[in-house]
Amino acid sequence: MDISLIFKIASIGILLGILNIILDKADKKEFAYITTLVGVVIVFGMVVVLISRLFDNIRTIFQLY
Repeated sequence: MDISLIFKIASIGILLGILNIILDKADKKEFAYITTLVGVVIVFGMVVVLISRLFDNIRTIFQLY
């Protein structure tokens, strides 16, 4: 696992937090909610890829498939 992935997830979180605050202050709460939801989906997609790679490695190590 790369440390760069942790930095990518953290940077997405920081950018979305700033964008959320800006949109909240501009009374665009719906857009703030949507951007937060999109950010969560993006990070979740990154994590799913890592979990898939982990299961592939476990299957290869134990020769299960």
